[in-house]
Amino acid sequence: MGIKGSVGKRLAPKITEMAPGLTTGFVREALTRAIDGAGPLPGARAAAERQLKAHGGDVDLAIHDVIETHVRLAGAQGFLTNIGGLVTATVAIPANLAGLAVVQCRMIAAIAHLRGHDLADPRVRNAVLVTLLGEESVEEMVKRKKLPAPPMAIATAPSHDPLLDAKISAEVASDLIARVAGKRLATTVGRRVPVVGGLVGAGADGFATWKVGRYADRELLPRSRR
Repeated sequence: MGIKGSVGKRLAPKITEMAPGLTTGFVREALTRAIDGAGPLPGARAAAERQLKAHGGDVDLAIHDVIETHVRLAGAQGFLTNIGGLVTATVAIPANLAGLAVVQCRMIAAIAHLRGHDLADPRVRNAVLVTLLGEESVEEMVKRKKLPAPPMAIATAPSHDPLLDAKISAEVASDLIARVAGKRLATTVGRRVPVVGGLVGAGADGFATWKVGRYADRELLPRSRR
């Protein structure tokens, strides 16, 4: 783990104190909104089917556009939640968390749907959240036995383990908080000039979303679409 991630991990409990709603319940709510839709943002299934139709049923092209679309969405929310500068940092951290979690969960869930996974299945929902952690974190956590398996194995497990739900949610909540906190510390100088901070936030969130999308594309293998 780099300096940014290490500092973010240390700050995570303090940020949770500032925003007590950023807990395991927050993670599940973000996942539900990503799959079912929230406000003007259609859910993951609708987003996936729209791209599939636009590409004449070509799943690979649809997934490519799903990733590109969500990279742009992540960049936009990253800009908007980072333009306030240092004064609004404590408010913007929870906003950035919520925006990034919903956008990335929606992207992963759309990819899972395109690959034939049932988004109503709790095993698949857990796999979406684990994918959100990113490939390096997942590999490390599986190696340390903090997770039982990578996303694809979780999505296709013989049965659903309810005890795994809370564990995965807690790990994802901690990781999201650490990432956003670490990013903000790393860009403190840029955030002294609000617009520069917005550009830094947009780039960081967009790149992170692209990496997660590419991981989801590789990890969530096809299943027969019912």
